[in-house]
Amino acid sequence: MYGTLLQVPVIGMEFERFAVLLIASLAGGAFGAALGALPSFVFTGFVVFLGEGIAILQREIGSEIGAVEAGDIATGVTGTIGFGAVTGPHIAFAGGVAATAYAGRKYPEMEPDDWDYHFGKNILYAFGTKPDILAVGAIFGVVGMLITRVMGGLGFPTDNIALSVVATAFLARIVFGYPIVGKVGGSSILDMSPFEREEKRVAADGGTETGRLATEPWLPHQYKWSGVTAIGLVGGLLGGFIWLRTGSIFMGYAISAMSLLFLNLGVEKIPVTHHITLLGAVGAVIAMPAIGSELAALLAAGAFGAISGLIGELSQRVFYSHSGTHVDPPAMAIAAFMFVLGLLYLAGLLPNAGYLAL
Repeated sequence: MYGTLLQVPVIGMEFERFAVLLIASLAGGAFGAALGALPSFVFTGFVVFLGEGIAILQREIGSEIGAVEAGDIATGVTGTIGFGAVTGPHIAFAGGVAATAYAGRKYPEMEPDDWDYHFGKNILYAFGTKPDILAVGAIFGVVGMLITRVMGGLGFPTDNIALSVVATAFLARIVFGYPIVGKVGGSSILDMSPFEREEKRVAADGGTETGRLATEPWLPHQYKWSGVTAIGLVGGLLGGFIWLRTGSIFMGYAISAMSLLFLNLGVEKIPVTHHITLLGAVGAVIAMPAIGSELAALLAAGAFGAISGLIGELSQRVFYSHSGTHVDPPAMAIAAFMFVLGLLYLAGLLPNAGYLAL
């Protein structure tokens, strides 16, 4: 009774525990700004990989580790750390994205000479120990945590971590004076041909903005519809296969996130696939009880991966390419796709909602 009275409304957490999470989220958001958004997300991959590996091991050997209940260790690593205050994308990555948006306005002189986009999109950049930038990351880390917890408490039927990543990115645009969509450089909002022609953005005085491209696709090596579909199919199949053999929905996601270390180190043409492998696993999870065939589940995984990849590409063409900050296409794809699946499950049209706790 006493503990219930001291719970935070909607979030459903005791005040002291919430205060600890709040302070940790401040640190996690600042940590994401210090490391940079993309490097912090690479750490998400490594931590989730560790947590899922422990979970798989526990399922195989049973709960024989003292008095620890099955799943407790994995939950501590995957949930509390990987998707929590330390490297959770809604906290660390979101803090890094907001810090980059802030620096794009406040410190344009920091922009590397070889960066062709607006500096506010450079999520590879680590800001180290600059206090005001760390403070921005900290604030947005807390905001990201609150959005995730509140939407989860309300039972909103999607991946609320992904939803929070998107919401904080748009909030950063508003707070730091960037347009929500931005000026379209081509014949339509979906037209990427100005990038292919290397056209420069037209400045207010009629000249060109130095070094700034008119259209800035999220990934110069991953924006053509055919290529996105192909890598979506491949990644979805692998995500589904990993779930079929290990029972882990998030192992494929973790491998995809870890692979971005090479992208951050400058290896060209590394694809971004965590939204693809994750939804591939979800496709297999949904199809398996409905159809009862591993082959059918694997094919569904491929289809889900391709669809997720295409949603991400559509998202980047609308919300990333024309403004000056990073709004994450994979997070938009995950949030949108899982929202549709959540609604279909609640309507009784699907046997489950993947990993959503509905």
